[in-house]
Amino acid sequence: MSNIIAIVGRPNVGKSTLFNRLTESRKAIVDDFSGVTRDRHYGSAEWTNRQFTVIDTGGYVANSEDVFEAAIREQVVIAIEEATVLLFMVDVTTGITDLDDEIAQLLRRSKKPVFIVVNKVDNTQLQNEAAVFYGFGLGEIYPISSMTGSGTGDLLDEVIAHFEDIPEEENALPKITIVGRPNVGKSSLINALIGKERNIVTPIAGTTRDSIHIHYNQFGHEFMFIDTAGLRKKTKVKENIEFYSVMRTIKALEEADVVILMVDATEGLESQDVNIFHLAEKNKKGIVILVNKWDLIEKDNKTVKAFEDQIRHKLQPFTDVPIVFTSVITKQRIFQAIETALEVHKNRGKKIPTSKLNDVMLPIIEKYPPPALKGKYIKVKYITQISGTSPMFAFFCNLPQYIKEPYKRFIENKLRENFDFSGVPIQIYFRQK
Repeated sequence: MSNIIAIVGRPNVGKSTLFNRLTESRKAIVDDFSGVTRDRHYGSAEWTNRQFTVIDTGGYVANSEDVFEAAIREQVVIAIEEATVLLFMVDVTTGITDLDDEIAQLLRRSKKPVFIVVNKVDNTQLQNEAAVFYGFGLGEIYPISSMTGSGTGDLLDEVIAHFEDIPEEENALPKITIVGRPNVGKSSLINALIGKERNIVTPIAGTTRDSIHIHYNQFGHEFMFIDTAGLRKKTKVKENIEFYSVMRTIKALEEADVVILMVDATEGLESQDVNIFHLAEKNKKGIVILVNKWDLIEKDNKTVKAFEDQIRHKLQPFTDVPIVFTSVITKQRIFQAIETALEVHKNRGKKIPTSKLNDVMLPIIEKYPPPALKGKYIKVKYITQISGTSPMFAFFCNLPQYIKEPYKRFIENKLRENFDFSGVPIQIYFRQK
């Protein structure tokens, strides 16, 4: 399972600034509900070779009647339940407020490791004032400035000491997880494949509980299924069912080799699907897009092509992903989805011999060399594949610092054209020879 850090706190204490610093990017899921656009951020981060996921929960407002604030409050409760470690963020310039006290009370009950992160500590005077937050009785405080980054290193050193060790499974079977927004048909697909009602299936979104591991061994295929979860207990998660499923999806992604992203044909690829796709890509997982409920779409001979183009456009720049159109109800192409996922798993572990790599790629590079910079010509001398869980290639050349992103993209496309890495993210490094 993935280690998850949740940043909680009242509004305007600097949670998003810290989130952006830890993830070095800005990732958001946006969806409309009751006329309110809510932004939830989650992203991958790394500290001293430990990978983890960071969730920015939005500002917690207790007992508010506002729909937006009530929704955020529920998200905080969900995040507290799901996270490995909680960062409770407070503002040194305002001291302890009633709202901070409310949140502290919530965190005391969580039995999770809680770190009090005192933000906006920009000088020694404020360092002394931060001591007031020991009053929560939640343990050590960590003065930081999320704006400048000071103190975040010491904080992360302590945080990762509380991470759970993710066991290396001896099981060498391919692990396939099916992810997607609630009620898209994930459990129905597993039931259709194994031919028995293994999971509870209802038309109510979020009826799957914890992640379910299922050993599949039929029709000459053997692998592990990981079914992601929706709602776990009767908390008020009506409008937050999406957020809850995202938390669970992140955990299931960590375990999988290949991710089948299920999309509802009647709704198309939505922003949350795109976010999950990019998270799988960032974690270097194999990816297959499965468009379900295809039987409900009126079709002509151009429908599939138009739908595929639309999906690939939204997934740019990584578009070399197999797309399978299916209907779980009619069992149309459900086995093709599994065969495609196993094909992608094979691509992910593919090793290209060094001699073949150089025979194919060097003539292409000679014909289309990297653009010269400041009158200096870049010469690529040698290519090799680096061993790893997903395909990585090192191109040795004289001036690697001059290679720009568009040329890397060009090289990636040529690798894909010649060696078939469909559904698999590729990493390319230019190194000094």
